[in-house]
Amino acid sequence: MEFFEKVLKFGIVGFIGMLVDFLVTWLLKEKLKINKYMANSLGFTCAVINNFYLNLKWTFQATGNTNIFFIKFILISVVGLALNNMFVYLFNERFSINFYVSKVLAVVCVFAWNFTANNYFNFHT
Repeated sequence: MEFFEKVLKFGIVGFIGMLVDFLVTWLLKEKLKINKYMANSLGFTCAVINNFYLNLKWTFQATGNTNIFFIKFILISVVGLALNNMFVYLFNERFSINFYVSKVLAVVCVFAWNFTANNYFNFHT
């Protein structure tokens, strides 16, 4: 599969994941009044699970041990989550950018890490 096709598919899956992330985060933060960083982490986690299956089957069309792929995907995503929260904190608390705008900026920043790590160290199809 062409590199740019994989990047495009990864981006589409990421966009779907971002919608999942934002919906869960918004529901938890605004409706259930959960701490914004806990809500952010839970939204991110739901998106990661969604993204794993879409990327496994559609983006990378990977075959092999799904459990190993999932463990690697989770490890890569944990680093991504740390980066995501760091960027949300930086943009929101340090630069006083709206929380949800900060989340968008964080997603853009973490995209490069997530794609590169999954393409070269996880699925490498």
